[in-house]
Amino acid sequence: MFKFLWRKLRLAHLRKKNPLPRMYRELSPDLEVNLTAIRRELGASPDLIIRRITVGSAPATTGALLYIDGLIDQQIVHRDIISPLLNGEKGRKGQDSKGLLEYLVRQVLSVGAVKKEPKFEPVVQALLEGKTVLFLDGQAEALLLATEGWEKRAINEPDAERIILGPHEGFTENIRINTALLRRKITNPGLHFEEMKLGRRTRTTVAIAYLKGIVNEKLVAEVRSRLKRVNIDLVLDANYLNEFISDAPFSIFPTVGFTERPDVTAAKLLEGRVAIFVDGTPVVSTVPVLLVESFQSPDDYNFPYYYATFIRWFRYISFVLAVLAPALFVALGSYHQELIPTPLLITIKSATEGTPFPLVVEMVMMGAVFEIIREAGVRLARPVGQTISIVGALVVGEAAVTAGLVGAPTIIVIAITAIATFVVPDLLGPGIILRLFFTILAGVFGAYGILIGLLFILLHLTSLRSFGVPYLSPLVPLSPGDLKDVLIRAPIWAMRTRPRLIGWSQPERQPFGFGSSGTEEGEEGEAEDGG
Repeated sequence: MFKFLWRKLRLAHLRKKNPLPRMYRELSPDLEVNLTAIRRELGASPDLIIRRITVGSAPATTGALLYIDGLIDQQIVHRDIISPLLNGEKGRKGQDSKGLLEYLVRQVLSVGAVKKEPKFEPVVQALLEGKTVLFLDGQAEALLLATEGWEKRAINEPDAERIILGPHEGFTENIRINTALLRRKITNPGLHFEEMKLGRRTRTTVAIAYLKGIVNEKLVAEVRSRLKRVNIDLVLDANYLNEFISDAPFSIFPTVGFTERPDVTAAKLLEGRVAIFVDGTPVVSTVPVLLVESFQSPDDYNFPYYYATFIRWFRYISFVLAVLAPALFVALGSYHQELIPTPLLITIKSATEGTPFPLVVEMVMMGAVFEIIREAGVRLARPVGQTISIVGALVVGEAAVTAGLVGAPTIIVIAITAIATFVVPDLLGPGIILRLFFTILAGVFGAYGILIGLLFILLHLTSLRSFGVPYLSPLVPLSPGDLKDVLIRAPIWAMRTRPRLIGWSQPERQPFGFGSSGTEEGEEGEAEDGG
């Protein structure tokens, strides 16, 4: 007890003798006090570099440069900061200490962005963001110098959104590169970015992007409000925020979109949506999102409209097969055999004769085995994962049929379902859950169970909203003018309006028809509205 009190008294005495600036206090004019505070805050970190320097010659001023090794560009620090301070500043004479910082900013330092900071907390945060901090003895302010230069991944095509035609560049983990890629796509002064720091520990940079004049200002305010309400220790990925700002956090359907492509993000902004960038991840979230967007692909607008419409119908059919094929097979094979043609029924019964499990158990069991093989293939290295996926599926399927555990028709249905699942990757998770849901209902109630499940899912989808926009729009509520990019992909010259419930503030995109008359005037008007 006495030992504890003695340590408390000793600590209070040391703090009174050497008052270190706290996170909420201003910097001290004493250089050593500031450096001691930085060391105490960051600990004995070997990557914290403190370079002591002497500025000027008559009178000379002691200073210190601080930066985190690995987060700064060494060439910028040596060329634009250290060299001018040690060489170009020696000729200064008669400059008073009060105006020294201003003199350095205006005539000595050649680094791009410089900011004066009198508070302790922003100085620590700037160090951790890759900036270099300059302290001078006798000055109660520090200079924050932009020297960020950590290693970055090159711009490559995203693996999850590969296309045949069109641009093959994707976002990276650096938010500045990502915003620059978007600026290249939309060279309009109406493209605005707003940044904020989220995550009490990580202090991750988050930016929202929108097109002024096209976006609904209430949507921007709602996105800004939801993000500011996020109270979490860490933000390491876009999904950390998506689960906080989602309209229906318990729904299996995503109400926040995501993409890794700058061209897709630009197209969504031009429709009146808002994009959310998170530093450290190549995924950009977009709101609001509609269900029909999951069946669209960037290649739809690179191929002729008749071929894009043909392929889009295959996506709808594939998703229906991925969700309902096992359930329909179970319902027909277990309850409604009279609906199957007699030759086909005889073939199915002969193939499943002697199997010990009901059809619903076979479907659930083989579906689980396929998901295990798929997950193993995803987590392993690419060459090994592909081998595991192919060989595992063949061996397990053939062995199960040979051993008489499942019938061959079950393996065929599972294979068709597995292939169809990957046609619509945006709905991969919901598709797997819905497939299991409908299969169990079909095994218990037959076709009536499937109808009950479809009614329940339809009611759920009609009740969903994404930032105030109905999730099934433009089908429910019906908007005939927006159907030109749902079941079909109309020619681009016919897509003259933005989605009615999203881009209503400036609905017209272009004049109708093939000609270019009035295009320049329309672009000028849009630029004026955006600016």
